[in-house]
Amino acid sequence: TLLKLVSGVNIFRLMKYLAREHPLLVSPSSSETAPPRLIAKMDHLGVDRPVVGVVVPTGYSFNLGGTAIYLAMAALFVSSALGTPLSPGEQFSLLVFMIIASKGAAGVTGAGLATLAGGLQAHRPDLVEGVGLIVGIDRFMSEARALTNFTGNAVATLLVGTWTNEVDNRQVEEVLSGRDPFDETTMNEDHAYTEPAQAASSEPAPAQEQLPGVEAAARRDAAGRDR
Repeated sequence: TLLKLVSGVNIFRLMKYLAREHPLLVSPSSSETAPPRLIAKMDHLGVDRPVVGVVVPTGYSFNLGGTAIYLAMAALFVSSALGTPLSPGEQFSLLVFMIIASKGAAGVTGAGLATLAGGLQAHRPDLVEGVGLIVGIDRFMSEARALTNFTGNAVATLLVGTWTNEVDNRQVEEVLSGRDPFDETTMNEDHAYTEPAQAASSEPAPAQEQLPGVEAAARRDAAGRDR
C-alpha cells in the first residue's frame, strides 16, 4: 500500500520484474545471495545509482522486515501452542525487542530461530522449550523470510528514490511493462554511465602539452636552423 501511494508502482509488477532472483533466495534460504543483482536491477529500473548504492546495502543490515515479522508471529504461535498466551503488554514489548533483535540475524541462514529463542529467554523463559515446535518448518519459514527481506529492500529503494526525486518514472514504466528488458549478459553495467560517456565523447580532445625541457630544445633547434 505504501509503495502504491508514494511511487504509484504495483508491488506485484515489481515482484514479477525481480522474479529471476527468487530461486537464488529460495535455494540457500538467504537474501544475502542477491544484492549485486538487486543493485543492478534497481539501477536499470530508473533509480539513481547513489540512492541504490546507499539504500540496498543499508537495507540488508537494517531492513529485515521478513525476519521481524517471523519472530513476532512465531513468538505468538509458541505461546498459544503451550497454552500460555502473552498479555498485550508482553506482546508489545516482545514486538519491539524482536524488531531490534532481527538486525542481528543479517547474513546468517537460520539465525532467526536462534534469535527467537534468545528473545523468548529474555521475556518469557518458560516458552523457550516451545521453540522445538517450529524447528521442523523453520527451513520453509527461512525461505519466506528471504523473499520478504529481498522484496522489502526493493520497495525501500523505490520509496527513498521517490522521496528524494531520484527516480525516472518513465524508465520505471518502460521496465515494468517489459519494453526495456534487463540485459542479463552485461548486468546493465553501462546503464548509469551512458550520458557521461556521450558528453565526454562530444568534447574536443585537449591539446597535448609539451614539457618545458622539450619546448626549450625545440626553440634551440629552430634558432640553429635560422642561423
